[in-house]
Amino acid sequence: MAKHFFTEIDQIKKEILALSALVEENVQLAIKALHERNDKLAKEVIKQDDIIDQKEVEIEEECLKVMALHQPVAVDLRFLVSVLKINNDLERVGDLAVNIANKASYFSRHPEITIPIDFGEIANKTKLMLKLSLDAFVNLDAELARQVCVMDEEVDRMKREAKSYIRKNINNDFDLGDRLYSVCRNLERISDMATNIAEDVVYMVEGRIIRHRAQDD
Repeated sequence: MAKHFFTEIDQIKKEILALSALVEENVQLAIKALHERNDKLAKEVIKQDDIIDQKEVEIEEECLKVMALHQPVAVDLRFLVSVLKINNDLERVGDLAVNIANKASYFSRHPEITIPIDFGEIANKTKLMLKLSLDAFVNLDAELARQVCVMDEEVDRMKREAKSYIRKNINNDFDLGDRLYSVCRNLERISDMATNIAEDVVYMVEGRIIRHRAQDD
């Protein structure tokens, strides 16, 4: 293929890696804002999301342009298809970070409200899954990507336990219970997106679609 095709591919790689770093940082800030009830941090997350949205559109347009002009095959086609999917997942993770930031902003305005759940464990596991999925993407590490997929069930279990706790112990305050459950749900959805990214890494590297399949198939 023409030299400029590979130049365009390299540019897409740089752009998607930059977006990955920005999204990962925004998730960390959103969780920190919630933990600290820090409205300033929450607003920073919300502001950054506009940049994430714009970058997501730019990357998608660039991928589609390269596919239309060069009609890549094999490894190059798998790369572009995977980037399109990962790009979309990253944008969705950004939206979920905003949702958490909005809850952080609310709790910052209501210091009298006690948060009876420690989100530390599920938040740390979610951040780890996102970090490892992006590490797998950067390093094209299919084995690490598979490890991320296995971790998703643990986050699902944590969410179920948190939901059960909320239902049993905060049934006298529906509004608080709903906000707490929303945080759990958003963290779980971020872990789901991390799993999607990991699955796309396996496809990119091996050409195998592992979605909906047992890991030992």
